[in-house]
Amino acid sequence: MQFAQHAPEVYKAMVRLDAAARRGLDPTLYELVKIRASQLNHCAFCLDMHTKDALAAGERVERIVQLSAWEESKHFYTAKELAAIELTEAITVLTDGFVPDEVYEHAAKHFEEPELAQLIAAITVINAWNRIGVSTRMVPGHYQPGQHA
Repeated sequence: MQFAQHAPEVYKAMVRLDAAARRGLDPTLYELVKIRASQLNHCAFCLDMHTKDALAAGERVERIVQLSAWEESKHFYTAKELAAIELTEAITVLTDGFVPDEVYEHAAKHFEEPELAQLIAAITVINAWNRIGVSTRMVPGHYQPGQHA
């Protein structure tokens, strides 16, 4: 399905929401969050897109490769990035209930409230994009870095 063609106003609103959510966040951290949520949600299209965007922005291959096993590969990431990745998992996988207090508090130690609010928004937006991508069977492999920027 061509989601943007069939729901153009929703698509445009999502693009604006995505742009608003990224403001004030480190671009590398932003892409790591998008990649990790997309891994958890099995969104191949978003993985293709955000991996390419991260590489184009100078992200190291090993950090992207190790992201699915970040708990065993913590030395690749800063404490702030780890807090963001952990929060991403907690917000993305809500099947066990709420975001654990300790995960939120850990993130709050590394992010000032305005930046934490932006991070939560970015995680929420990528989860929405993942659900669109997975449900409409968006095909990976054709995205060019910066194509949807």
